[in-house]
Amino acid sequence: MLMKEYRICMPLTVEEYRIGQLYMISKHSHEQSERGEGVEVVQNEPYDDPEHGSGQFTEKRIYLNNKLPSWARAVVPKIFYVTEKAWNYYPYTITVTSPCSFLPKFSIHIETKYEDNKGSNDNIFNSEPKEEETEVCTVDIVYDEIPERHYKDSEDLRYFKSNKTNRGVLQEGWIDSQEPIMCSYKLVTVKFEVWGLQTRVEQFVHKVIRDVLLLGHRQAFAWVDEWIDMTMEEVREYERATQEATNLKIGSFPPAISISETPLPSCARSGPNSAPSTPLSTEAPEFLSVPKERPRKKSAPETLTLPDPGRRDSLFKLPNFFSWNSSPQPE
Repeated sequence: MLMKEYRICMPLTVEEYRIGQLYMISKHSHEQSERGEGVEVVQNEPYDDPEHGSGQFTEKRIYLNNKLPSWARAVVPKIFYVTEKAWNYYPYTITVTSPCSFLPKFSIHIETKYEDNKGSNDNIFNSEPKEEETEVCTVDIVYDEIPERHYKDSEDLRYFKSNKTNRGVLQEGWIDSQEPIMCSYKLVTVKFEVWGLQTRVEQFVHKVIRDVLLLGHRQAFAWVDEWIDMTMEEVREYERATQEATNLKIGSFPPAISISETPLPSCARSGPNSAPSTPLSTEAPEFLSVPKERPRKKSAPETLTLPDPGRRDSLFKLPNFFSWNSSPQPE
């Protein structure tokens, strides 16, 4: 198990980001999706929790075969997805990624809290003292390098200025001087309990998660002029329309693997009985199926007719493939 705490500051307030978060997730998911790859929304509905109050429950399937490194693609089916379930009790959220049937010891758990500060709360998750301190990773949405394939000039916050909020351009050291400012605290736990691969896989998954967090929070501010005037009703309608468009963009196809359920966090175990379970596939995936028997190809005649030595006028008959379209001649 590898646990890290990420702290991502933004030039926004927690109240503003209530709208910005929903807008960013919907638009980001749509942009990152294509035929057969991306984020499919299975369920998105209001949900009440006795401890955290009213919130929103979302279930997604994340198709990511082409996003895996070559060493991982070699051992997974062509169509591969994981199930993500999220409980959003803003400003507190829980996200659980379910393991797949052939990777039963793999899971990701993300606990998120938002506060109006510069990332200065060292005990926001009320953590009990542990033998090993949780690594804290500060993510700078302006000056941390993002993967080249995700770079866009319009989203480069070193040069971006919001017309509607008049925030930006963000200079070096902006976190210390920016007002307003908020911080997204994320406690991420990755488990892959397979001997020989655990360290490599857990470190790789954290690297991917960090890149996703950097890009998503960066886009949230780069798109601020698109969502800052929206009401909750308007952003929910945008979310619904975008999710439908994203599902169509991905396309539908039957899963090649089965997905098993993962235990929910203690604060979310009281989920509604109506929550859908992920369908299980009863057929083996194509890469595990036994090849069908093929009929043996005949490469020679079943029998060969030889001449009768007691008959001088007998004909020696060659098999057809030696005849060259000529008729046998008598002696």
